Amino acid sequence: MDGISDVTVGVKRGSDELSMYNSPNSGMSSISDVASNGSDSKKLRVEEAPPSRVLHIRKLPNEASETEVIALGLPFGKVTNILTLKGKNQAFLEMGTEEAAITMVNYYTTVTPHVRNVPVFIQYSNHKELKTDAGNQRTLAVLQAVSAVQSGGSPSSDVQEALAAAYSPVLRIIIDNMFYPVTLDVLQQIFSKFGSVVKIITFTKNNQFQALLQFGDPVNAQQAKLALDGQNIYNSCCTLRIDFSKLVNLNVKYNNDKSRDYTRPELPAGDGQPSLDHTVAAAFSKDSNSLLGKIPGALNPLSAAAAAAAAAGRVALAGQAGSSGVLLVSNLNEEMVTPQSLFTLFGVYGDVQRVKILYNKKDSALIQMSDANQAQLAMSHLNGQKMYGKIIRVTLSKHQTVALPRDGLDDQGLTKDYANSPLHRFKKPGSKNFQNIFPPSATLHLSNIPQDVTEDDLRLLFSNAGGTVKAFKFFQDRKMALIQMSTVEEAIQALIDLHNYNMGGNQHLRVSFSKSTI
Repeated sequence: MDGISDVTVGVKRGSDELSMYNSPNSGMSSISDVASNGSDSKKLRVEEAPPSRVLHIRKLPNEASETEVIALGLPFGKVTNILTLKGKNQAFLEMGTEEAAITMVNYYTTVTPHVRNVPVFIQYSNHKELKTDAGNQRTLAVLQAVSAVQSGGSPSSDVQEALAAAYSPVLRIIIDNMFYPVTLDVLQQIFSKFGSVVKIITFTKNNQFQALLQFGDPVNAQQAKLALDGQNIYNSCCTLRIDFSKLVNLNVKYNNDKSRDYTRPELPAGDGQPSLDHTVAAAFSKDSNSLLGKIPGALNPLSAAAAAAAAAGRVALAGQAGSSGVLLVSNLNEEMVTPQSLFTLFGVYGDVQRVKILYNKKDSALIQMSDANQAQLAMSHLNGQKMYGKIIRVTLSKHQTVALPRDGLDDQGLTKDYANSPLHRFKKPGSKNFQNIFPPSATLHLSNIPQDVTEDDLRLLFSNAGGTVKAFKFFQDRKMALIQMSTVEEAIQALIDLHNYNMGGNQHLRVSFSKSTI
């Protein structure tokens, strides 16, 4: 254990102490300092170490196995070494590359990692590599087996047993906030990206849709749980809550829309149960902007987890038959709001066809989007945001369309038809704009900037929109930039005022919300 054994000897106290040894400037002395401080260590601020391919994992449950710790790193790339500190409930995990470690840390800052349903903490270690005792044959065997599985090989029987002991191949799935129906076929499509799904049983318990889903291999179940737990199937709804089941094998008697054994296609449909309608699955699979289309091929683990994380919060449902594309927006600032301002803001999330500010209730408006998917997207991102100083409420309207005023009737310009507007962001199929739909944020993405426009010009322009510019950064070609306002409300205001602003020479500035910060 050359180079590491001193850590295991140097720490005599509880599991919090070793966190201090990760602070960037600490030598080994900081461990003994912390040990002598006793419980005061918990009050000290832990500074983050710089990125390293060695990760420090804390608060592991007592019974956690090496296989379970390795599995935390599996979706992100090759795991090359592991050191567990059993008495301390801690471990060090070495990834094959620093990039894999960075992706892993970034992912787990948004999705809390769990081992045996216990949340654990992951941070960079000060070590750049792990030097462990070559005599630790068991660890080497597990690592080699995991590498074999990652390379597409099949694990040996003893490793299969080790993995099966750590994980069941059966996942228990609960769907929260089920705004849209989720079918057995939808689950099969999402989860089969991680490996072979062999059986699914769906049922309703405590008024919640639940499913038991069995993979052919426990490793794939672990991959799927890591990448998908907490993700939304559709935009801001149908959230997956995933745990390992205590069952290790499902007994499926019928193949229908409630249960399926993919290894036994000859099973009967059962009394009164329709056999499955494949048109439902086909309809969902067309939606490239949903979680169903987001996750790449089975067991390219890094991209699978990264894509699942990227898809969170902005996956959406293809047009729902029978649901409305019209939104009702209320609590508007009636002194300030115009059809044009609503067209610009809601146009970030879809192509606005018509806007009507209600004649007898001017703090409310109807907005007709191109379809129900865009309406749902706009509602989920804009409900509760501040516009002209007021928190707006956005709900789906019972209206199917927004009526234009009858010919010759003056409604004071409260109704506008934008069906032929050249400013629609999504009229071109496959446009890049479909990939760049983000929630309102203080940072705005600017494009179509003329070559002679400077940073000072843009800072002045956005300050005059009534906000404070906190930061600015040109992209390399200077045609695009990021600009950060002090609040989301200021950014919303700047977008409304300055999207399509004429910068001269008939070049119009394009403004959208960014997922980046400066």
